[in-house]
Amino acid sequence: MSIRNDANRIIKASIKAVLPDEAVKQTLMGMKFKKGRIVLVSAGKAGWQMANAAYELLKDRIDDGVVITKYDHIKGKIGSFRLFEAGHPVPDDNSFAATSAALDMVSNLTEEDTVLFLLSGGGSALFEKPLISPEELSSLTEELLSCGADIRSINTIRKRMSAVKGGRFALTCSPAKVISIILSDIIGDPLDMIASGPAYPDQSTCDDAIAIAQKYHLTLSDDMRRLLSTETPKTLSNVETHVNGSVRQLVSAAANEARMLGYEPIILTDCLCCEAKEAGSFLASIAKSHQNTKESLAFIAGGETVVHLNGSGKGGRNQEIALAGAIGISGLKDTAVFSIGSDGTDGPTDAAGGYADGTTLGMKDSKATVSEAEDALNNNDSYSLLQKTDGLIITGATGTNVNDVSVVLIRR
Repeated sequence: MSIRNDANRIIKASIKAVLPDEAVKQTLMGMKFKKGRIVLVSAGKAGWQMANAAYELLKDRIDDGVVITKYDHIKGKIGSFRLFEAGHPVPDDNSFAATSAALDMVSNLTEEDTVLFLLSGGGSALFEKPLISPEELSSLTEELLSCGADIRSINTIRKRMSAVKGGRFALTCSPAKVISIILSDIIGDPLDMIASGPAYPDQSTCDDAIAIAQKYHLTLSDDMRRLLSTETPKTLSNVETHVNGSVRQLVSAAANEARMLGYEPIILTDCLCCEAKEAGSFLASIAKSHQNTKESLAFIAGGETVVHLNGSGKGGRNQEIALAGAIGISGLKDTAVFSIGSDGTDGPTDAAGGYADGTTLGMKDSKATVSEAEDALNNNDSYSLLQKTDGLIITGATGTNVNDVSVVLIRR
């Protein structure tokens, strides 16, 4: 088998380990519900998968359901549930319409009723009822995504512009009980930040939000400034929360599969948080430092990097990691760098991430030069370069979303 085949097996095993189906069922198995109605709201990139798992277990015990997920992520009907596809990473009219349907469904519930709230990454865009105009929200979201802010900073701002984020959805459900089942896509599993915490007390403050807006010089209207100074719920008495997946499981699965393939796995971190191209350069440096090893090694990092958009190209953070890594490992024997998003999408592309090995750039049979790769990286055009070198990783929508995993393989 080739080192590319090894990479493919590690990718497949990693994603399989964090699929939400069994975890959702295990959480709900044997759970005692009150005598009233059960309604389901599932929002996020794994929204369909999680809702389907709940329906397979509970069937017609669920009285009504609304599922909101990313375009092309619905895989079929789920009972009589209403299924919506909507915009990500920028909310659109379908996001607002779907969220309104969910809010209508949970309004006027009683203490005997239960809301099953299934939440996964991407929920910040997909589950949204803005308190500002859609145009202002779109502009603000694009500004946040391009300024280099991390996901915590982005969501601290987002939740203050929303009628459902920062615990406000749980307030709408009250007095019904909310059982929240979460697939975590944020390092450290901060429950108030995952999808901007619709059903969890907000731990951030107005002062935090104002400081972030000042740090990144965000363009704010008078209404937006007023909302930044409006505090979010700090306590919720009607919510029970379960976390059933995270990046820790993702990197652990990658390590286990690497070991099965004969590599000695080294987990570097499950808290990777830096610029994507710097992460790729760092991984390449690790690869260079261990070229004299006599055993096969796999260095594994999980987390979520950021990209500063300086160019006009096409790509995503995982593709930038792979491309920056490709530059650093050019010419190295039996050495590869690859990085993927567990949801199967990386940036506004159809790729999950990217792959490169020592032959990708600058060699006699390579399809691109190091100089071309550097130009592509500077233009944020990793997709085009990796497409040219057969380095795109295409998985399709996976039904899960628990951050990213990046791997260096040295095969001996």
